[in-house]
Amino acid sequence: MKRLIIIGEGQTEQAFCKDILQPHFLGFDIFIENPTISKSGGGIVQWTHLKADIERLLRSSNAYVTLLIDYYGLKDKHAFPSWEQSKAIPNRVERMSHLEAAMHKDIAEQWKHRFIPYIQLHEFESLLFADEEVFKRSFTQEEYSDYEYLETTFREFENPEDINDGSMTAPSKRLERILRDYTSNKPSTKALWGPMLAGEIGLDQIRRKCPRFNQWIENLEQI
Repeated sequence: MKRLIIIGEGQTEQAFCKDILQPHFLGFDIFIENPTISKSGGGIVQWTHLKADIERLLRSSNAYVTLLIDYYGLKDKHAFPSWEQSKAIPNRVERMSHLEAAMHKDIAEQWKHRFIPYIQLHEFESLLFADEEVFKRSFTQEEYSDYEYLETTFREFENPEDINDGSMTAPSKRLERILRDYTSNKPSTKALWGPMLAGEIGLDQIRRKCPRFNQWIENLEQI
């Protein structure tokens, strides 16, 4: 059985890997390990720290290593390779590909063939907007604080990965506005609600609606 290490930002990504991705990849004879980024209390860190994690894991075993990190929240201070150049690329999908290629290039030559970089556009919570019917089934009207905003979001974005990364309009911020008890800055809440909704939606539906995410899954299936 092959080993795949998915480095995530926090508890939400860990739970998603364990509950949603692991059952799928067992069918491909792939076992997933899902550590969080070291030196992080949840969230992204400087590239030098993340790179050290990646190379340590690649060096210590024959496992493949990939990432599940959000584009939302990446800043100049994190100093990702080719970050400044990426800002000049208007198309966000092409921008992510540029950043992923730069990360891959920066990993030591002897290990990079087992490194599969991935940045989620725009954040993990994008995936939760893959099926409007799941929201309707999962929550009562009393649990919504702005049901109309839920409907507006689904009307505006056919592809959930297009939901933008504004400080008030990123996917997690939309969930805060839509649902009374969702709090994006409380890890325990995110870790409960995110995988729960993803499980209700199902991996197949998420892949149908989120093409970049689907391509990542396809790449991992082929290791």
